[in-house]
Amino acid sequence: MLHWLYLSVAIVAEVIGTSFLKSAEGFTRIGPSIIVLVCYGIAFYLLSLTLKTIPVGIAYAVWSGVGIALIALVGWIVLGQALDTPAIIGIGLIVSGVVVLNIFSSSTPHG
Repeated sequence: MLHWLYLSVAIVAEVIGTSFLKSAEGFTRIGPSIIVLVCYGIAFYLLSLTLKTIPVGIAYAVWSGVGIALIALVGWIVLGQALDTPAIIGIGLIVSGVVVLNIFSSSTPHG
């Protein structure tokens, strides 16, 4: 189960880093830039630990799917970026795909 914890924290770190990219203004602002770099460093380190037990295709599918949903939520709530109906449906389909992978795929470690 530790691999899923690593992947979850990696995703959260990546989402935090991505959330600060806009305020880093092309890495010209030092504070937000440091947050981006530290968060991405944590994210990729933990992702590398995850890949010891979860196949790369599965880990990346979960990483990207959950990351897309979370960053869209952050964009909407924190940055005031609107999501139209097709965007919400598309994100829902991505999340559904991650759920299907985790529940039904024999390629996904369940323990």
